[in-house]
Amino acid sequence: MDKPDLDPKAQTAVYKPLTPDELGERLSVVPAIAERVGTDPASWTVREVGDGNLNLVFIVEGPKGTVIVKQALPYVRLVGDSWPLPLYRAFYENNALVRQAERDPGSVPEVYYFDEAQALIVMEYLSPHKILRRKLIDGEKVDGLGPFLGRFCARTAFRGSELSMKSADKKSDVALFAGNVEIPAITEALVFTDPYYAAEMNHHSEGLEEVVKDLRANRELKARAQRMLMKFASNTETMVHGDLHSGSIMSTDNDSRVIDPEFVQYGPLGFDIGMLVANFLMAYLSQPAHREEADLDIYQEWILSVIDETLSTFEAEFTHLWTHERTGMLYPAALFEDQGQSSADICAGVLADIRKDALAICGIEMHRRTLSLAHNADFEEISDEALKCRLEVRNLAMGTELVLRAETIGSTQMLLNLARQFNAKDIL
Repeated sequence: MDKPDLDPKAQTAVYKPLTPDELGERLSVVPAIAERVGTDPASWTVREVGDGNLNLVFIVEGPKGTVIVKQALPYVRLVGDSWPLPLYRAFYENNALVRQAERDPGSVPEVYYFDEAQALIVMEYLSPHKILRRKLIDGEKVDGLGPFLGRFCARTAFRGSELSMKSADKKSDVALFAGNVEIPAITEALVFTDPYYAAEMNHHSEGLEEVVKDLRANRELKARAQRMLMKFASNTETMVHGDLHSGSIMSTDNDSRVIDPEFVQYGPLGFDIGMLVANFLMAYLSQPAHREEADLDIYQEWILSVIDETLSTFEAEFTHLWTHERTGMLYPAALFEDQGQSSADICAGVLADIRKDALAICGIEMHRRTLSLAHNADFEEISDEALKCRLEVRNLAMGTELVLRAETIGSTQMLLNLARQFNAKDIL
């Protein structure tokens, strides 16, 4: 992939948030944009479409084509300017997209232009792609989704680690991304800590009070969550997307891309796959509120099949890369294959450790999205409050099981059967 345009003549020194009215005038001087949209900004159509928590996002359409313009805001959009955030997160998102494109070509949108001072990225417009979370709520299927996500997670995990990278290059990357301090701090608080006490910005559905009280009284649960926080904060195994969920994937009926890696940092190999599976499980458990009875079982089983294919592809691809691309300092062939010894069982052991971490992270994410800030639309769009509570309780209970028993769930089928069991439970 070509590096994005960094023409200093087109960049301005003083940050200013974009507006639809001003965007054309400010960006038409950028060659990388003009050649893809058109040179006359009067012929452009600009629509603001950002509905996330942090950024401005615009679709810019002209006679030559269409691009996406994304600009970071100096605060959390979901909360307001009372929660400031550094603009430098766009710098890290751009660097993450470049690395993801190198490690799994075609998996992320192409970046055309980056302006560090304006915290602004111009990238490929994905059409007719739709946010995956919306497709799951609407009951739509995506061919090849599980294999795509399994490959993405395996390739970015393996190729971003010292299983593959030269140690000096990887350490240089760790140093680079270590500057992304404020954004991972959100994860450290909102995901790993806030669900387990009465944090200021927490909220949950009315009717869950006793369940939440019991969850927060579970000492072992909190200790295990903090143990995973210790790994997340201290373990630099690989570059992680950091916020990989169904809202950061865009799909058509048969094509998908991963977007929004601004929570990037170096962390555990199992982090992204764990977050991803959690969001599929929440989509699965919320389905009784979104489907008619006649369609419910078939669609829920399809979601479980996506989890199955994601995890099986992850393990198969990781094993393939272990065999063919293990060129880093870890588990070198000089210690094993070059001495006539197989390392297949050692790879299986590494994968078992990844699975254990991933399942614990999965359970924590299921708690966070129900009790902390920034809940999932899977549950939030349920208008029947009593039904919403019943489904959220199943989600919380399964999350607890995963955190406490991660090391005992030794196969994907055990995980899927566990999901079916909690889906059938009436806890409230």
